[in-house]
Amino acid sequence: MATEQKSKATGQQQGFVYLPLLAGWLIPGSGHFLVGKWGRGALVSVSIVSMFVLGLGMQGKLYTEVHDILDLLGFIANLGNGLLYWMARGAGLGAQMVDHTVGDYGKIFISVAGLLNVISAVDAHNLRTGRKPL
Repeated sequence: MATEQKSKATGQQQGFVYLPLLAGWLIPGSGHFLVGKWGRGALVSVSIVSMFVLGLGMQGKLYTEVHDILDLLGFIANLGNGLLYWMARGAGLGAQMVDHTVGDYGKIFISVAGLLNVISAVDAHNLRTGRKPL
């Protein structure tokens, strides 16, 4: 009884607390949708998907192989996009070599979208656990 009152007072909820983190990583914005933050989830979803699509439209490169530390960092940033990365890679997008400046910008757009997705998934997790007030 005391635990229920304490969890209600701090905003914590029972259940699998990592669900918004995993869902938010796989599908941008879905972690916020799970915790009931519809506006924030829509904003995050539109922002990340549009950055990713713009990056691919600028012929940005998806990191698929790791040859040095910078490729490793780019690969980790690309993995932050979740299913967007795997769907684009499966469709063969982003496989061409970058040979112009716009492609470099596209590569950065894709990486920043992945990092922003990770930050938003952690934010959804913090909302779910009560570390951040609703």
